[in-house]
Amino acid sequence: MIISSATDFREAARRKLPPFLFHYLDGGAGAEQTLRSNVDDLQAVRLRQRVLRGSEQLDLGVDWFGEHYALPMALAPIGLAGMYARRGEVQAVRAACRQGIPFIQSTVSVCPLAEVAAQASKPIWFQLYVLKDRAFMRDVMRRAWELGSRTLVFTVDMPVPGNRYRDAHSGMSGANGPLRRVLQAMLHPRWAWDVGVHGRPHDLGNITAYRGHATGLTDYIGWLGANFDPEIAWKDLQWIRDEWQGKMIIKGILDPDDARDALAFGADGIVVSNHGGRQLDGTLSSARVLPAIAQQVKGKLAIFADGGVRTGTDVFRMLALGADGVLLGRAFIYALAHGGQAGVERLLAIMEKDLRTNMVLTGVKSVREIGPHLLAE
Repeated sequence: MIISSATDFREAARRKLPPFLFHYLDGGAGAEQTLRSNVDDLQAVRLRQRVLRGSEQLDLGVDWFGEHYALPMALAPIGLAGMYARRGEVQAVRAACRQGIPFIQSTVSVCPLAEVAAQASKPIWFQLYVLKDRAFMRDVMRRAWELGSRTLVFTVDMPVPGNRYRDAHSGMSGANGPLRRVLQAMLHPRWAWDVGVHGRPHDLGNITAYRGHATGLTDYIGWLGANFDPEIAWKDLQWIRDEWQGKMIIKGILDPDDARDALAFGADGIVVSNHGGRQLDGTLSSARVLPAIAQQVKGKLAIFADGGVRTGTDVFRMLALGADGVLLGRAFIYALAHGGQAGVERLLAIMEKDLRTNMVLTGVKSVREIGPHLLAE
């Protein structure tokens, strides 16, 4: 099939992946209203086209936390990315480094930190959940630091897992889940050969490294439910801020008051995010809340955003709404599932071309010039 956009990558991934994996990636919480709003609200953002203001010399680079990156994008932390392509996190970090953007590794990655960090030409960023097992949190932060990571992305919007009804229907969870997953894999031989056979071990590498024995996909949902901490509060995070000597980004901010709390807490950055519509169904989209949050904390800490980003135009829209950078989630996993490292590199090249086109047509020469003045009323 012809691939020219993230939409094409999504369809290619749907064809290749067993349904339990595709729908785990593609789905959201509840009736998936927020999942749809993320895309619809972002695409509804209108831009001001300007003429006779262009330049052949465009600067797409950004500086975050003392490092220079080629594009205002990063690959978001996605759990189980290693199930979407053979050693998926390794292929993704190679693509990110080739394109000059950050890669953020998930706590619940298939490939362990050491395997991924060994393939990175720049230090990776590491994402951490709030968990009841504080010893695990300390251990994985120590390992991340020893492997060169200096930026911690701390996810705070998952004190409990959201109600993801698709998972029960797809076989990711629910009755006879393991048997259904095996049968689905048999019906998708390309994935079964590439990942099922040659992508082993299929476990949660960072958790396995801590526990000393495999934590596989069968344990995944149960482990998440048992270890997230619904009682966590800002005061409980101070020990993490004290122990982590690098930069800290708080991921999962949707309210201006929470953005101010993150600033007071000492965060170096935030991610405006509703977890891809996978947590509280019915909450506002990232695009809707981003301007109000930017009004409160812009320039005081780094503002990243995700949710519904599928094109370079969407990246431009997020920057115009107030973000300093954009995290790519589902879009890059669709590409990873279809084509591995080459697929992710191709997606990023497509998005870079989109972004360049938008900059010429709106009359800006640097991504630092993109802002609310480019939004059409």
